[in-house]
Amino acid sequence: MYKPIVAILLGDGAGVGPEIVADLIGRRFFDTLCRPIIIGDKRILDRALGYKNVNASVKVVDSVEDAVWGDGEDYPMLDRKNLDPKDAPLGQLTVECGKANLDMLTYAVELYKEKKIEGFCFGPLNKAGMKKAGCPFESEHHLLAHEFNHTAPFGEINVVGELWTTRTTSHIPIKEVADALSVEKILRAITLADVSLRNSGIKEPRLALCALNPHAGENGLCGREEIDIITPAIEEAKKRGINASGPYPSDITFIKAFRGDFDAVVTMYHDQGQIALKLKGFDQGITIAGGLPCPIVTCAHGTAYDIAGKGIVKTSAFENAVKMCSRMARHLKGED
Repeated sequence: MYKPIVAILLGDGAGVGPEIVADLIGRRFFDTLCRPIIIGDKRILDRALGYKNVNASVKVVDSVEDAVWGDGEDYPMLDRKNLDPKDAPLGQLTVECGKANLDMLTYAVELYKEKKIEGFCFGPLNKAGMKKAGCPFESEHHLLAHEFNHTAPFGEINVVGELWTTRTTSHIPIKEVADALSVEKILRAITLADVSLRNSGIKEPRLALCALNPHAGENGLCGREEIDIITPAIEEAKKRGINASGPYPSDITFIKAFRGDFDAVVTMYHDQGQIALKLKGFDQGITIAGGLPCPIVTCAHGTAYDIAGKGIVKTSAFENAVKMCSRMARHLKGED
């Protein structure tokens, strides 16, 4: 099996990201999936290796070209030398961590543009810290789109098991959701799901759209968004060759989806999908930076400041992120 070069970013130095990476290094988890290159400050990784009591080491290299992979070889690391552990106290938000996070992301993008890596996974970040450090964008996804000069549909895609979700609206109050819906926005979410699934190797994705109102609006008796906005978006998607169907009452959509009727669900608002996915597999979920030219994946959970440094964080979600990133990179390489 082809093993793509995948960058592994430590994530927020005060959170659980470094210890997740340390754990996986110690278990040689990456060996069967990809050729990993670690990015971050080696002092932060060394600290995590210490409190995880991991008997493993990495080899600092000056460039990706200097990296060597193989049985028994230390994993290569690009040491950014920009985050002293004293400036990253465990469990605390700091500007210094925010700056390091921004550096890791933009550096990985540059490596991808230079065709030195084939994708990257990043440990959990703290958006507030990044904003304090000067990030002008609302999320890392908008930052990444900016760095790639990307104007096509993009956004956060959440995955648990084999089920993917995209959402039409995201971080807005519930009272604003109905007014924020439009045929164009729903079609954008549909397109994002379809393109991203195809980029992972699924040739003909089956997409289900959630209704907004109870009982899918009851033919207009309980809201008209299904009639006036969601259904027209579905019909337009079908004209574009996308296998989209619905709208289905949201209280049954995920029952059908989890039993395998669909590959992805397009939701109308944030919690409509997140509650279902986190109930199904909170410790398993991943987030894909959908629509972008580079495979970029992370675990769906956050920095977990409350347990950082305690050595109890589960690694399963990040493991799934690496698996997905490697899978997408192989597909784009034509090696799946």
